[in-house]
Amino acid sequence: MPGRRVLVVDDESLVRWSIVERLQADGHDVVEAATAAEALARAAAGVDLVLLDYRLPDDDGLTVLRRLRELDPDALVIMLTAHKRVETVVEAMKAGAFDYATKPFDLDDLAPRVARALDTTRLRRELRTLRDELSRPFALPSIIGDSEAIERVRTLVRKVASSPGSTVLITGESGTGKDLAAKVIHYASSRASHPFLNITCSALPDALLESELFGHERGAFTDARQQKRGLLEQADEGTVFLDEVGEMAPGLQAKLLRFLEEKAFRRVGGSSDVHVDVRVIAATNRHLEDAVAEGRFRQDLYYRLNVLRVEMPPLRAHPADVPRLARHFIDAYCRELGRPPMALSRAAEDALKTYGWPGNVRELRNLVERAVLLGERAVLEPSDFATLGARPRTDAVPGGFELPPEGIDLDALERSLVLQALARTGGNQTRAAALLSLHRDQIRYRLEKYRRIVPPAASDTSSDVE
Repeated sequence: MPGRRVLVVDDESLVRWSIVERLQADGHDVVEAATAAEALARAAAGVDLVLLDYRLPDDDGLTVLRRLRELDPDALVIMLTAHKRVETVVEAMKAGAFDYATKPFDLDDLAPRVARALDTTRLRRELRTLRDELSRPFALPSIIGDSEAIERVRTLVRKVASSPGSTVLITGESGTGKDLAAKVIHYASSRASHPFLNITCSALPDALLESELFGHERGAFTDARQQKRGLLEQADEGTVFLDEVGEMAPGLQAKLLRFLEEKAFRRVGGSSDVHVDVRVIAATNRHLEDAVAEGRFRQDLYYRLNVLRVEMPPLRAHPADVPRLARHFIDAYCRELGRPPMALSRAAEDALKTYGWPGNVRELRNLVERAVLLGERAVLEPSDFATLGARPRTDAVPGGFELPPEGIDLDALERSLVLQALARTGGNQTRAAALLSLHRDQIRYRLEKYRRIVPPAASDTSSDVE
């Protein structure tokens, strides 16, 4: 491709001169070197293609090739050699050469090889730029917050990303950002330049989920008219994110376990193994420990998934981060919706911090989108977030629980309902959670939050039996 920089490395001046003359006539920017040291110095300044002699006076051409690949993996190398031995060619290609030409060579044959290599370099760099742009929203700072809880998450995600071969389990309530954490782990790891593919296990019937994950052979079932590569195969050297993995059927659990153990699987209807290098990140808002105890989830698969665990905290556990998150979403939606910049009033910040956020960050994002879309002022007030001041209706209180007197704050209302539920169930947290339409973890969180006022019998987890 005209206009790209080509480095010609050969200790024979006549050979260099002939190549340089032809490439310059084709419109390329050409630099030259006679030794390995000169070649590495020129390459460090930036080149798109290197024509590299197999033998140099101060170093071996293959050694130089490997060092050039380290300097810039996108810059391709065409080896120039006087040896026509197959072993020499194979050795060069294994070391990362894009192509080779044997001396004496025809410049009319070399020119199109150079053009193909430069086109490949351009495409590689465009792809890398695109991937960098796509990954930017998923850098570590995209996990927003200054609280200790969020700082712990960022620290753990950073460590998990540095171990790109280990399986990861991300847990937490719906809406806490488990998918974001998975993407940050991928894009902060050495797998970032390879695919990140995700699937929600509860969104597809079992047979279709199996086909989507593992692929199928032609004729494996009705309408299987051709072979299909599944997500695991498509994501080779990258990451597959399995959301809501707790909903996976037992048969698929066994097949997933085999893949995690052996890094191999068989397509639906296949008879031979497919080997790939894929990191699996799984996520669930359910308690897999309970599912294992109840026989709904394989214990061996749970242990295999739970190698590295990241717990995403509910938004109510770090309320000080809410205003910053809200401002982040406000800025994003103002840009997306073409609205002038908006700010939060102090009263709105206070209201956001004191709200319970049952839907976590997802609920906050949705409320902000509505406020930006409908807001008519440059400063958003509590009234722009309609849900925040809403008081539960009497007919919405579960199981005939009593409402405290008017004017009581939300924390006191929450405490009252939790204590009533625990009193009715004799301190059984699972049953108390069911009465309030909560998960057991949500009850446990509230017990910790209000541990100073909860009676010891109610906070004793030993009473939590079915």
